Amino acid sequence: MQPSRVFVVGSGVVGTATGMGFRAAGNTVTFIDISVPRVCDLRAQGLDARTELDLASEPDSFIFLTLPTPNAGRGYDLGAFAAGSAAVGRALAGSSARHTVVVRSTVAPGTTEELVRPVLEENSGMTAGDGFRLATNPEFLRAVSAEEDFSHPWMTVIASRDPQAVAQLRALLAPFGGEMRTFSDPAEAEFVKCAHNIFNATKISFWNEMWLVAREIGLDLDPIAATVAKSAEGSINPQYGIRGGAPYGGACLPKDTRGFLGYSDAIGVDMPLLQAVVETNERLENVVKQEVEAAGKAASGITTA
Repeated sequence: MQPSRVFVVGSGVVGTATGMGFRAAGNTVTFIDISVPRVCDLRAQGLDARTELDLASEPDSFIFLTLPTPNAGRGYDLGAFAAGSAAVGRALAGSSARHTVVVRSTVAPGTTEELVRPVLEENSGMTAGDGFRLATNPEFLRAVSAEEDFSHPWMTVIASRDPQAVAQLRALLAPFGGEMRTFSDPAEAEFVKCAHNIFNATKISFWNEMWLVAREIGLDLDPIAATVAKSAEGSINPQYGIRGGAPYGGACLPKDTRGFLGYSDAIGVDMPLLQAVVETNERLENVVKQEVEAAGKAASGITTA
């Protein structure tokens, strides 16, 4: 495989690990960051690092956006991300090559097509799919082992409306191994990364809530949690419970979720996460009931206002 030209725009933990990984695989990598101290530090390591992206004399390349997208209260702060995308758009305007811009930062579903695409098009004077290619490739890197995670991924996700962009990214990322999944809608890949992080956060909060109960009644949660991790189908079966729109039912799950809420109330431990689990299931039960009733009326020819 021929080495590729790669630019990494935003050289924090994710950007540095991404660039170092591509570089170790034999690709030509340039790090871009507006932070002068960070650029100087990268240069001191013998790396090609710059404060501005210049594509005027560059061949076809991959431009990875690894810009910060912190939360601002209950929302994402996309200020730096939008500014970085605009800078990439301006660089595209001065290039005759065909570049592929890849969103790697964690963003809300729809950001690639609703923010990045129009910003790139406005600043480049080009159209996505014609003047440049656009794709998403969310990262699954842990801060403490980012470079190792990049070099040995357990999952690689790629999405683009442009089949050629997907094929190019597959070829670039395949040598690193791991399972690869592709989508045709960038929002799907963006949703994967958001759900990935939220699921991890939810699992941690679940066991913290259980820890509060265990502490209250004098039990050590660690061996209990370790046993549940091996006994619960939700832990050992990756397919369990992932079909959306289907509330849990049967005898055990409704009984024990509601019953344990009463138990925790009796010992004075608040369990808002478990309360939300029950409320969410009840809401889904109502949604399904309404859909079944509507389908039944439609089949009977009954119209509703």
